[in-house]
Amino acid sequence: MRSDRRFTVGLTGGIASGKSIVAGQLMELGAAVVDTDVIAREQTAPGMPALKEIVREFGASLVAGNGALDRAGLREKVFADAGARKRLEAILHPRIRQAAWERARATPGSYLVMVIPLLAETGFTAGIDHVLVIDAPRELQMTRLRARDGATRRQARAIIAAQANRKQRRALADDVILNNGSVDALRAQVEKLHRLYLGKEKD
Repeated sequence: MRSDRRFTVGLTGGIASGKSIVAGQLMELGAAVVDTDVIAREQTAPGMPALKEIVREFGASLVAGNGALDRAGLREKVFADAGARKRLEAILHPRIRQAAWERARATPGSYLVMVIPLLAETGFTAGIDHVLVIDAPRELQMTRLRARDGATRRQARAIIAAQANRKQRRALADDVILNNGSVDALRAQVEKLHRLYLGKEKD
């Protein structure tokens, strides 16, 4: 549950839209940044209760010989089955939310940026004052995802299709950054919003 009363931005966007780059730039400018993807990985590390529950729900085949979660295997399973995805979310999301607000309280910064990739899909909006959507054309997402993760075109298409679409995310947005150009162009948009958020923190 939130107890951090700083102005809080929920940063979201589709996969390979550039969320991490924007979050990094905001952090460099002085914002406190908490990434729920990082927390999700921590929650599913070897020995963690969430991993044990995932194994009970989906089978021991999803654990590698070193005890680590087979993330690619889990992703294949849940992206192909909406019911499986819901069961995974029920295991992970309450833990992630609690840990995210705990991390926020311990993270200094002028205002708070909570990176929530699936904000539109999960309704993780409680405690969020402002929603920033990082947007990118679908074909550009596909290209970036295949280059970054080595995904096939079919896999990339399935991952993108399982997420909220651009229109759904934009409907939730207070601000939108279109990331379809250079890093310098992206930085200019980020710096403009940083100044806006600093003003809101002072209000």
